[in-house]
Amino acid sequence: MALINCDFFSDALEVGTSMTVILPQSTEAQIGVTAARRRTDFPVLYLLHGLSDDHTAWLRYTSIERYAAAAGLAVVMPAVHRSFYADEAHGHRYWSFVAEELPEIVASFFKISTEPAETFVAGLSMGGYGALKLGLSHPERFGAVASLSGAVDVRQLATRSERADLFQRVFDGTISDSDDLFELLEAAEPGSVPPLYISCGTEEERLMPPNRRLAELAAARGIDVRTDFRPGVHEWGLWDAVIPHVIDWLPLPNRT
Repeated sequence: MALINCDFFSDALEVGTSMTVILPQSTEAQIGVTAARRRTDFPVLYLLHGLSDDHTAWLRYTSIERYAAAAGLAVVMPAVHRSFYADEAHGHRYWSFVAEELPEIVASFFKISTEPAETFVAGLSMGGYGALKLGLSHPERFGAVASLSGAVDVRQLATRSERADLFQRVFDGTISDSDDLFELLEAAEPGSVPPLYISCGTEEERLMPPNRRLAELAAARGIDVRTDFRPGVHEWGLWDAVIPHVIDWLPLPNRT
């Protein structure tokens, strides 16, 4: 695998930003690493970080590079700070950056597939929310969407006093229907929604109930949804255990 720490300028953010990128590399002499299949347009997973993380977190706290190598999967991990993947009311346009600008930049920099069937998005906590928002807002762009311990009910989270300043800055204190995953799911055409993978630790008292409700709503609407509710709390040991299952679940082309 090739590991790239990429600093670049974003017109949407009007500032320099960063992403970490993992690219498959076919090797013969590397010991202990499963070689990727030889191709030049690898399928890509956009892997989103949580509220207190950055673009390096998945690489630092999980074995995502090893999992991606075995699958022949490129992984793009952008930095979005504490934005909730939104066009912040009092800040930067992170939704425009992730949803519109980032895929164009990635496609121009790297030899990855741009086919929707080979493009996937996943994330943890705030990133799980971002992944589902991308998948439900632009279902035609993704072959599958996964959320790990997702902060899926932002209207509920906005009522918590310890997050009041954050939600005031990002959403101006009001969650619109276009930012509410339950509203997006209700409005979506079931046949157009890509398969969903919804995971959460069963010991996460605040996040488990809304994740279960979201999965049940998706299933009731006839959407293909895989649930992975297992013992665990909001920590990297859980996410490192779940992400290889997510990668195994992805409908990767020519999987051997």
